Amino acid sequence: MTEWIEVCAVDDIAPLSSRKLHVGELTIALIRADTDTIYAIEDRCPHKGGPLSEGIVSRDRVACPLHNQCVNLATGELIAPDQGRVRTFRVQLRDAKVLMDRGELCGAVAPAPAPAPALCAG
Repeated sequence: MTEWIEVCAVDDIAPLSSRKLHVGELTIALIRADTDTIYAIEDRCPHKGGPLSEGIVSRDRVACPLHNQCVNLATGELIAPDQGRVRTFRVQLRDAKVLMDRGELCGAVAPAPAPAPALCAG
């Protein structure tokens, strides 16, 4: 069963901008598109590792700030002719809050000798 957890308020993310969510060693970019849809993607371009949370958001895309490769926010796929993909995560909006699946987040964190992030505990 999916356990949806609140990660921030919708208003914490300005339109056409982003907010970072840290889960262990993983950084996720929560990006608010111009349709007020919020997407969650890994905050790392597959080409040179650029922080997608710092890229320019347009419609349902974000451009990497290092080299302008565009990522489709819904699928994580780079826009042709570029190739590659970033991880995407499911998001729900409820009562002006952004919710994510705890199991999906915790499953995305690479196993490490350190304790699991508090969000993934119990």
